[in-house]
Amino acid sequence: MRVVVKIGTSSVTTDSGAIRDEAIASLCAQVSGLRSAGHEVLVVSSGAVAGGVAALGMAHRPTDTLTLQAISAVGQSQLMQRYNDMLGRHGLVGAQVLLVPHDFIDRNQYLHARDTLERLLDLGCVPVINENDAIASDEIRFGDNDRIASLVAHSVSADLLVLLTDIAGLFTDDPAKNPDAKLIDIVDADDPLLTVRAGASGTSRGSGGMASKLSAARIASWSGVRTVIADARTSDVLSRAVSGERGVGTQFLPHNRNLSARKLWIAFAAQQAGVIVVDAGARQALVKRNTSLLHAGVVEVHGGFVAGDTVEIREEDFDEPFARGMVSIDAVQAGAAAGRQSDDLPEDVPTELVHRDDLVVLAAE
Repeated sequence: MRVVVKIGTSSVTTDSGAIRDEAIASLCAQVSGLRSAGHEVLVVSSGAVAGGVAALGMAHRPTDTLTLQAISAVGQSQLMQRYNDMLGRHGLVGAQVLLVPHDFIDRNQYLHARDTLERLLDLGCVPVINENDAIASDEIRFGDNDRIASLVAHSVSADLLVLLTDIAGLFTDDPAKNPDAKLIDIVDADDPLLTVRAGASGTSRGSGGMASKLSAARIASWSGVRTVIADARTSDVLSRAVSGERGVGTQFLPHNRNLSARKLWIAFAAQQAGVIVVDAGARQALVKRNTSLLHAGVVEVHGGFVAGDTVEIREEDFDEPFARGMVSIDAVQAGAAAGRQSDDLPEDVPTELVHRDDLVVLAAE
């Protein structure tokens, strides 16, 4: 089995931001156990920024992007040193891999990143992956490692994605506020729970939270990858997740739909820059006939998007989007072209507002 394991900042650092050696030691020991059982393992690890804060003796985590990027470079080397030491105890070799969104959006770069990861596994290494915070722009970045982990799981055709955090999984309510909240142990691929809007990060050290983990679970599910959200402190959590043991966190079953990495990015990971409202006929064409979105079916345009941005698409009189896609023109042009037939468009306006290759239908008719 090929397993991608992501561990969050709250699990690998202390409240002060120092890297928790015992947490990384436990994870690496479990990785070794999986390797001994014949499994391949890739690790996605947060903690670089928090580690940099502690290493530099800062009293608080900075808020400006430039400083955060600089200290992530400090923390990343600290973090990787720990992984090399802990993996080395088990005769394993770690391999640092830093990724940015472009590695999944651009087809050539995507294939190159995938081939590199595959080759590292062939060489017997344990890839240790993180976002390249030191150079990622504030506008084009993942923002958390949950999405990176799910996209990596897709790219290497993983069998299982394990998202390790500081809570036991997805609950019926916030367990910190409601003592009667119950753990949800299994979520089906078409379960409405995969569309809920959960809370943000529970700590000031991390950037994820349950919302980003649900988004990652959606990405993985639509990639055909089983996902488990579990507490990093649970005994033998990785081997128990691999075996499919009930109650070890929340398990998300895989979907029978398999999207490309580019479409997974558009559907679940890209930042929304606007909303396109369409009529019933346009929705029918997109959902039933897999067409591109033409201007004639557009009723309203909202937001200040530019060409290449991702927008949500919804039908008039409905609040929930049924699709997402990358637009070919900016909002001003789209607004001016709304409702117009293709023959009536200016020469510099493409026929398709959103081409079908850049569009993902999220809900069936």
